Amino acid sequence: MSYCSAIENMQPESRKALHKKYHDYHYGFPIHDDNELFGRLVMEINQAGLSWETILKKEEGFREAYHNFDIQKVAAYEEADRERLLSDPGIIRNRLKVNAAIENAKTILALQEKFGSFGKWLDHHHPKTLPEWMKLFKKTFKFTGGEIVNEFLMSTGYLKGCHDESCPVYHDVLKQKPKWAEI
Repeated sequence: MSYCSAIENMQPESRKALHKKYHDYHYGFPIHDDNELFGRLVMEINQAGLSWETILKKEEGFREAYHNFDIQKVAAYEEADRERLLSDPGIIRNRLKVNAAIENAKTILALQEKFGSFGKWLDHHHPKTLPEWMKLFKKTFKFTGGEIVNEFLMSTGYLKGCHDESCPVYHDVLKQKPKWAEI
């Protein structure tokens, strides 16, 4: 069952509303801001082993804890920041995921230095198949398994598959010119 159909079958309404907002306004739409791309990567990494609903409920907590996903600030985090994050009930308190966010921020700074932006690095490698993307992400980033890479790339418009073609949002995404539509 696709995300599109799953939302229609959700109950109660509060749960449906949480997912529908993400589905209708974020999922699959291209992101051109490096901090927001980094934020989506952090969210996808933190979803591993948990439901997406858990992550959506904690999104504001993540934004606050990680300085609105400011790559420069997160890359400069020190041990006190790690401990602060590991004791923050507003996020997922997992040492591997916290460390991955900090290390991945440092990696993105290096990519920005070389390519001009995280987005330009992604564009530079587009198009790739999912297995090629997975290999690249595994070589480049921490805590980026296949499902994390797939969801990150679908949710940011680099891979097709985030919406059924019959879904009205599919056409809204197309209007925003996702990278997968260029192929």
